[in-house]
Order: sequence, then structure tokens, then C-alpha cells
Amino acid sequence: MKKYLFAYAVLATALLFFTCRHYRAENRRLVENQTALAADVTRYRTRLGAEAASVQALRLRCGEFETLRAADAEQIRRLGIRLRRLEAAAKAVAVTDAEIRTPLRDTVVVRIHDTLPVRDTVRMFRWRDPWISVEGRIGRDSAACRIRSVDTLRQAVHRIPRRFLFIRWGTKALRQEIVSTNPHTRIVYAEYVKIER
Repeated sequence: MKKYLFAYAVLATALLFFTCRHYRAENRRLVENQTALAADVTRYRTRLGAEAASVQALRLRCGEFETLRAADAEQIRRLGIRLRRLEAAAKAVAVTDAEIRTPLRDTVVVRIHDTLPVRDTVRMFRWRDPWISVEGRIGRDSAACRIRSVDTLRQAVHRIPRRFLFIRWGTKALRQEIVSTNPHTRIVYAEYVKIER
């Protein structure tokens, strides 16, 4: 009888230990999520002058992601990806804002109107740099313009370790660093959601 009581006590202690450990990890995850939701996107420039942003990652379970981010979950489903196979979801919004000054030049355009050639002058402009190209024409009664902007957003997700004195261990938080290669682009919003199992 004493063997059974001893085995029961050991199993109860082990169950209590693992339950406390699970609740402690869950509590830490919820505290990190509250910190991530309260934190804002940190914008900065790299040494080369590129626009960059830093944001702390949310850590959600699959069910939480499905209820709290229903629009994102629906879009992921439309891509043919099952939510239970999802590892992480990232979103970044960037806006390109460039002040452009370029000279106008006259161009003669010959149009055939009722078999008679009609000459018309159109004011044309063209401006480009390695990231943005703008070209357009201004006629008598209309204006047409084409703008093309090329941008690459590079994302890196890294962990921030816990610290005690000079000792680093575990994971305090996950951060996402986003760098834009276009100097005219400013990163407006960024989020990173890690799906927990």
C-alpha cells in the first residue's frame, strides 16, 4: 500500500510541477503580448541612410489568431494555406513620398483628323532616379502621368534574450526589423504574429 501512495504522491507532484510550469510560460507569453501591443513601431535610419522600422512580435495560438485576426485568417485561407500549418504572419505598410521638380518641354504631335494632318503641341516631362520614374504629358484639356516606384522591404526576425548581470538566456521577446531600400519610402505600419503550438 505504501508503494501506491508513494507513486501517487510522485505523480501528483510531477503533475503539479508541469501545470505550474505551463501556467508560468502562458503568463509570460501574455505579458509579452501586452507589451507588444502597447509598444509602437520604432522608425530609424540605418548607417547607409535606408529607412528601417522595428516592431515587437505578437505570439498567438492558432485559435487566437483565427478569432483576433479574422480578416488575415480569411486571406490566408484564400491562398490555400491551412491555419494549423501557419508558422508566422507578417505585414508591413510603406508609403512613397517624393517631391519632384522637372522642366516641361514642348513636343509636336501630328494627328490625322478627317484625313487632314493636325499639328498640336503637348508639354512633356520626364524624371527618374534609381527608385522612382515619372513621365507625363500635359495637353490642352487633359493631363496624363505615369509613376513607377520600386521598393524592396527586407525583414529579419530575431530574438531578444533575457539578461541577468552579464548572463543571457532564454527569449525575452521576438522583434522584426524591416529595412526599405527606397529612400523615398517611409514605413508606416508593421506587425509580426508568431503562431504558437
